[in-house]
Amino acid sequence: MSIYVVADTQDRLSSLRAILEPKHPVAGDLLGAASIRGNDVAAVVVSADLRDVDNIAALKAMSSTFSRIPKRIFVLNERTRLAVVQAYALGATHALLNPVKPAQLLAKLARGATPSIVPSEPPSSAREAASVGAASFVSMFSAVTCGWAVNVAEARDAGNVIAETIAEHGLSDWLTTVRRHHEGTYQHCLLVTGIAVDFGLSLGMAKPDIERLYAAAMFHDLGKARIPLAVLDKPGRLDPEERALIETHPAAGHAVLKGTPGISAEILDAVRHHHEFLDGSGYPDGLCAESISDIVRILTISDIFSALIEQRTYKTAMSRATAYEVLQGMKGKLERPLVEAFRDVALNR
Repeated sequence: MSIYVVADTQDRLSSLRAILEPKHPVAGDLLGAASIRGNDVAAVVVSADLRDVDNIAALKAMSSTFSRIPKRIFVLNERTRLAVVQAYALGATHALLNPVKPAQLLAKLARGATPSIVPSEPPSSAREAASVGAASFVSMFSAVTCGWAVNVAEARDAGNVIAETIAEHGLSDWLTTVRRHHEGTYQHCLLVTGIAVDFGLSLGMAKPDIERLYAAAMFHDLGKARIPLAVLDKPGRLDPEERALIETHPAAGHAVLKGTPGISAEILDAVRHHHEFLDGSGYPDGLCAESISDIVRILTISDIFSALIEQRTYKTAMSRATAYEVLQGMKGKLERPLVEAFRDVALNR
């Protein structure tokens, strides 16, 4: 496998070549002088500070060349949503975090080219766990947009990181961290996953059930990758046509994931039906009580509560107490005993 290395400093270039040259034919240059020739390059490895606008401009200029290379691994200097989003926007298929371990980099080169983000060490705080979760959402949304396979194992790993963080640090710390450091669709997905996990923990669910719950939460809004950003992140109220488009996302997510190895029928059901209500007034299938599974009922409550307490530029986030009052007022739509059981999660945990 021929590999081309691009870096913004000589030290970074030399470090990557030292890792790769014992195993692969390697060529490379500093970013300003980089020029990939020939059609035999199977992977490119990029190490550059993505806070530098000149670096970003230079990488954008190479994007057409990158697009024909199957594996495009970016080595990032910081574990932030901005850095990860920037890497994928520049064409990354994988993102690793410095200090990159030789075995980690070589393993990525040996595997298929589905997008992934691998933490250099286990997260030790809510902020780090949120960054890992956000990176997984970026990876999945990018995969759907580009027509690649969704990295199911990575999403489950990120969900497990979030679950462990919630168990150790509690829900309040998670909510504060996510709302402070993340925004838009990724903020919502992170909040739903954390809230659903804490709800499951409060109900005394066994570990396998918690795992199914956070998997459903991680994948539940993947269909939004099919919604134009102008609609998805519109800074104001949606008109009827835009609302109808948004309401296609459960069926779109189900279609994207159907047949994907590692996605069970239970998870597919949760993805498609997390906007269904017990009285049949939900979408996309207008299901009624007996057709809605327990995991969907839990996920729906978590999803609604999350939407109410989110920080958005165009609306004031509700307090947790006010959001819980809204849930209590949705009589006939949500399972009453579950709403009552959610009280402690909403107000105290």
